Amino acid sequence: MVEPRDAVTITPYTDGPLIVRGAAQLIDEDGRPIHRNRRTVALCRCGASAIKPWCDGTHKLSGFRTGTPEA
Repeated sequence: MVEPRDAVTITPYTDGPLIVRGAAQLIDEDGRPIHRNRRTVALCRCGASAIKPWCDGTHKLSGFRTGTPEA
Protein backbone atom coordinates (compact mmCIF):
# COMPACT_ATOMS: atom_id res chain seq x y z
CA MET A 1 0.00 0.00 0.00
CA VAL A 2 1.34 3.44 -0.94
CA GLU A 3 0.72 6.20 1.62
CA PRO A 4 0.43 9.86 0.64
CA ARG A 5 3.55 11.86 1.62
CA ASP A 6 1.61 13.76 4.31
CA ALA A 7 0.04 10.63 5.82
CA VAL A 8 0.61 10.10 9.53
CA THR A 9 0.73 6.64 11.06
CA ILE A 10 1.03 5.72 14.73
CA THR A 11 2.05 2.14 15.41
CA PRO A 12 2.03 0.73 18.96
CA TYR A 13 4.82 -1.80 19.42
CA THR A 14 4.09 -4.66 21.80
CA ASP A 15 5.69 -3.90 25.17
CA GLY A 16 7.36 -0.84 23.64
CA PRO A 17 6.89 2.66 22.28
CA LEU A 18 4.48 4.29 19.88
CA ILE A 19 6.19 4.84 16.54
CA VAL A 20 4.95 8.02 14.87
CA ARG A 21 5.67 8.36 11.15
CA GLY A 22 4.84 11.42 9.11
CA ALA A 23 4.19 15.08 9.73
CA ALA A 24 2.24 14.74 12.98
CA GLN A 25 2.28 17.78 15.23
CA LEU A 26 3.10 16.86 18.82
CA ILE A 27 1.76 19.12 21.57
CA ASP A 28 2.76 19.16 25.26
CA GLU A 29 0.31 19.34 28.17
CA ASP A 30 0.42 23.15 28.06
CA GLY A 31 -0.49 23.29 24.37
CA ARG A 32 3.03 24.11 23.16
CA PRO A 33 4.44 22.31 20.12
CA ILE A 34 7.16 19.73 20.76
CA HIS A 35 10.03 20.08 18.29
CA ARG A 36 10.89 16.99 16.25
CA ASN A 37 14.27 16.45 14.60
CA ARG A 38 13.06 13.47 12.59
CA ARG A 39 10.09 12.46 10.50
CA THR A 40 9.81 9.17 12.45
CA VAL A 41 9.97 9.23 16.26
CA ALA A 42 9.38 6.77 19.11
CA LEU A 43 7.18 7.99 21.97
CA CYS A 44 7.55 6.52 25.47
CA ARG A 45 4.59 4.55 26.83
CA CYS A 46 6.20 3.09 29.95
CA GLY A 47 6.78 6.42 31.71
CA ALA A 48 10.37 5.53 32.66
CA SER A 49 12.28 7.20 29.82
CA ALA A 50 14.87 9.79 30.84
CA ILE A 51 14.16 11.75 27.63
CA LYS A 52 10.34 11.89 27.64
CA PRO A 53 8.33 12.15 25.49
CA TRP A 54 10.88 10.14 23.47
CA CYS A 55 11.58 6.48 24.10
CA ASP A 56 15.09 5.62 25.32
CA GLY A 57 14.60 1.85 25.57
CA THR A 58 14.04 1.82 29.34
CA HIS A 59 10.85 -0.22 28.84
CA LYS A 60 13.07 -3.26 28.26
CA LEU A 61 14.70 -2.88 31.69
CA SER A 62 11.55 -1.88 33.57
CA GLY A 63 9.50 -4.89 32.48
CA PHE A 64 6.82 -2.71 30.87
CA ARG A 65 4.01 -4.77 29.33
CA THR A 66 1.22 -3.47 27.14
CA GLY A 67 -1.18 -6.27 27.99
CA THR A 68 -3.69 -7.99 25.78
CA PRO A 69 -6.37 -5.84 24.09
CA GLU A 70 -9.89 -6.54 25.33
CA ALA A 71 -12.26 -7.82 22.65
